Order: sequence, then structure tokens, then C-alpha cells
Amino acid sequence: MTSILLAGGGTTGHISPMLAIGRELRRQHPDWDVVALGTPDGLEADIVPRAGFELLTIDKVPMPRSISPALLKFPGRFRGNISAVKQIISSRSIDAVVGVGGYVCPPAFLAAKQAKIPLIVHEANAKPGMANRLGARLTTSGRVGITFPDTELRNSTLVGMPMPTEITDLDRSDEGQRAGFRADLGLRDDRPVLVVTGGSSGAQKINEAFLATATACQEAGIQVLHITGAGKGDALREVAAELPDYHVVDYVDGMHRAYAVADLLVARSGAATVSEATVAGVPALYVPLAIGNGEQRLNASGSVSAGASLMVDNAEFSPSTVVDTILPLLADESRLAQMSEAALQLNYPTDAAARMAAIVNRALEG
Repeated sequence: MTSILLAGGGTTGHISPMLAIGRELRRQHPDWDVVALGTPDGLEADIVPRAGFELLTIDKVPMPRSISPALLKFPGRFRGNISAVKQIISSRSIDAVVGVGGYVCPPAFLAAKQAKIPLIVHEANAKPGMANRLGARLTTSGRVGITFPDTELRNSTLVGMPMPTEITDLDRSDEGQRAGFRADLGLRDDRPVLVVTGGSSGAQKINEAFLATATACQEAGIQVLHITGAGKGDALREVAAELPDYHVVDYVDGMHRAYAVADLLVARSGAATVSEATVAGVPALYVPLAIGNGEQRLNASGSVSAGASLMVDNAEFSPSTVVDTILPLLADESRLAQMSEAALQLNYPTDAAARMAAIVNRALEG
């Protein structure tokens, strides 16, 4: 029996494409054993088992950013993780490793190389992270899939962003379907819908701006579905208790429903969010996360240039952005329609999971 180890985690931006690849491999090969590798304290510890995949874990061993006792301990702990993955590869008879990024990927990549089994990499962001740059160097031509056409990464080929079929098959022109999702989410049919999300870990700057303008949103005649992130919405809930059209939730199970109902999306520009919103044709205003290596700004640049979205820097996002930019845009149906069409015209690949599965198949064939 063929066995595949999926490696990744930490954020939904890694977990979502990893699971999409895993589902596609299972669909094509029901007899394969497809398992995942993560850490016991990452989001994957909950999300991966709920998705029906076995999760194997190793310790989270981040590279220390400064001289400290942790730096002295890092080499030994990192070698320990490589050994742990090699043991998994041996005991589970793993035939190939598919990595998407995150703390577990460097040891998984090195273990795959040492075990002399195929290594396949998917890079979600426009600017690759350290883990996948390592993976791309360790594998061979054509075994690295990238999401954005301008991404510079060794041995890569454009595949797009693996995502759930509920998103790739979504038809926002189907008003009956959109009405059904609005009902599911407790929304009305007679007011425009603004969906606000900061991703799996929330976005304090966005949350604070809407906390100050929640009443203005109600008075503007719109309804808001605000996905705050776990434990980030208490203050907003207090304000929204008096506002029947301001809905605050920690998360939405099945983001295709949020994309379906959104007349406008305000979000971080993680690779998964940008790709999914573009494929679904959702007009968006992106607020790139200001930390990291600048990948979130690059993720959204193609969408912004095409007129499918707007971008506001995190430092500049404020209550006035909501009042002066977002609320007037929600009232401009013609512009929203143009933004939606511009997103669809970008023709982002919608079969990325199948393309990644094809890379895995070819790698196993030698």
C-alpha cells in the first residue's frame, strides 16, 4: 500500500491547502494511506483530525532569532525532530513527503532526503518562506508547486492554490444559493453583506477599527459578518448586542458560505484568502499583515493591479477607512460588480489540488 506523509501546519494558510491535496490524493487513490505531520499545539491538532486525517506530531522547534539559551539547544532539538520524522517514514513505510510550509517542514524535508524518497513541495505565498526554500533545494525539477505566477522558487511549476471544491464550484450568480447561505448564517436578504475576517488568528487592527464603527455600519443600512478569530471578539460582542445586523463569530465552518454571501470582503491578504476570494469573484479590501517577509502585500498585488480589490496598509487602517472607503464602496453596486468580474478574469487555476496530485503520481512513478 502506498503511504503519503503530508507535512505542514501552524496556520489555516498552510493547513487548508495541505488538506485539499490530501483529499484529492484520497479521491484518486482510495487505497492509499494519507497521513499528516504537525505539532501537538498548532491549529492542525484540531483541524486535521476533524477533517478525517490521522495527525502524527513532532515538537515545535522554531529557529531562535537572537542569541539565547534556546539557540544553544536548537541544533540538538532540530536533529531530534529529523530523527523522529525518519522513524515515522520507516515505521509507516512512507513513500513520499508532501510539504506545504510551517515548523515541521524543514525536518520533514531533510528526513525525506536522507530516506531517499520523493519530496514534493507546495508554496502558497508570492514570496517563499524559509522552510519551502529549503525544500525546493532538496527536491528535483517539477516537484515544487507555486500559487502565484511571479513566485521565484527553484524547481517550481505554477499550479495555483489547492482549495476545497465548495469554493472552486461556488457560483455567486446563483441567488437562490446565496439566499440559502445567508439564512444559514443568520443574515437578511435586504441589506448588503460585509464580511470581515483577520484569518485564523484574528487581526487586532481590523477588529479595533470596526469596534469603533459598528454603530455606523448599522446606521449605513448594511449587515456585517465579522469573523474575529478565537477569543478576539468579546469587546465587539458587547457592542453588537445592541446592533441586530452586526454578527460576531469566532469562525465560520465552511468559508465558501462567507464568500457566497459577501458583497465585499475585508481581510488579511494571506495566500489562501486572496486565492479563494479571487476564484470565487469576491470584491475585497486587503489589509496585509505587517510582519513576516512582506509576502502578504505581494500576494494581493496582482488582484489590486487588476482592479479586483483594494489594499490599505495595516498602519493606515482605521475607523476612517471604514467610514470613508468601505461603507461608500458597499453602496456602489456597479463598482462591486466590476471588481467581481475583474477577479474572475484573472483566471486563477481552480484545479491546483489535482495538479499537485499529478506531481505526486509522477514522482512515485520515478
